[in-house]
Amino acid sequence: MRLGPASGLPSGPSGWVVPELRAPVRTIGRRTIDFDSRIAVMAIVNRTPDSFHDQGRTFALDRAVAAAVTAAEQGADWVDIGGVKFAPGPELSAADEIDRVVPVVEQVAQQSDVSISVDTFRPEVAAAAIAAGASVVNDTTGLADPRMAEVVADSDATVVITHSLAAPRQEYPKPQYADVAGEVAAFLRLRVDRALAAGIPEERIVIDPGHDLNKTTVHTLELTRRLPEVVALGYPVLAAVSNKDFVGETLGRPRGERLSGSLAAATMSAVLGARIVRMHDVPEAVEAMRMVEAVLGWREPLEARHNT
Repeated sequence: MRLGPASGLPSGPSGWVVPELRAPVRTIGRRTIDFDSRIAVMAIVNRTPDSFHDQGRTFALDRAVAAAVTAAEQGADWVDIGGVKFAPGPELSAADEIDRVVPVVEQVAQQSDVSISVDTFRPEVAAAAIAAGASVVNDTTGLADPRMAEVVADSDATVVITHSLAAPRQEYPKPQYADVAGEVAAFLRLRVDRALAAGIPEERIVIDPGHDLNKTTVHTLELTRRLPEVVALGYPVLAAVSNKDFVGETLGRPRGERLSGSLAAATMSAVLGARIVRMHDVPEAVEAMRMVEAVLGWREPLEARHNT
């Protein structure tokens, strides 16, 4: 990587971060993505009655399936299906979580070639979703349960390893970090080693610094500024910034009024080296990432008539 003269961080000729990825070309389900020239958009489909953003809008099976298929039609590279929110809430058994996510995975796989991920920390849910057609396991506990690494290793699925500190669905009040970016990178490095030791190859690993997960707004803003330190680990970085509280608190915007801030955070993350953004508002996110790609010189404009 080239080094920016002012920041000491890896950068391209105009200042953007150029990751040196161990395996930039990834086949994820039925799609192939070259992360050297594309920023993927992960759409969010929550089959939960209490998700922080949509408050159950896609809880019904038909609505969840329709939302996923529509997201793919709008340009999402993959859809992330979750049956339990990250935050604390009523207990849901693994069997009930499977009942929520597997029918969505099955029907979306029948109707679209979009890559499908399941957002879960439970190995048994991950195994059932993979058998139903999911090609990514998005584990927001970062392989806290070592059995998750074994499930992924025994499949062809990709794993997203996320930084968080709390036990699954438990409170973690007043998180403290002496060096938030350094500590997040160190955590992810250890959990990547766990994945590799279990037999998951490098080309099936994605990492996520966990925006807002057991972090304050100040922590998350600093982590976003210092994202290149996570990018330097060499795996595609997922930035899950959409409608998060750090956006709302920074701008004084309640839930439902954070689109502009979310797009700005996603764009900044992409310029700083993230290669996947996890977003609720798919058409807007897709256009923003295609614009970033054009500015970086990775794609041609659809038209180039101005002043010609």
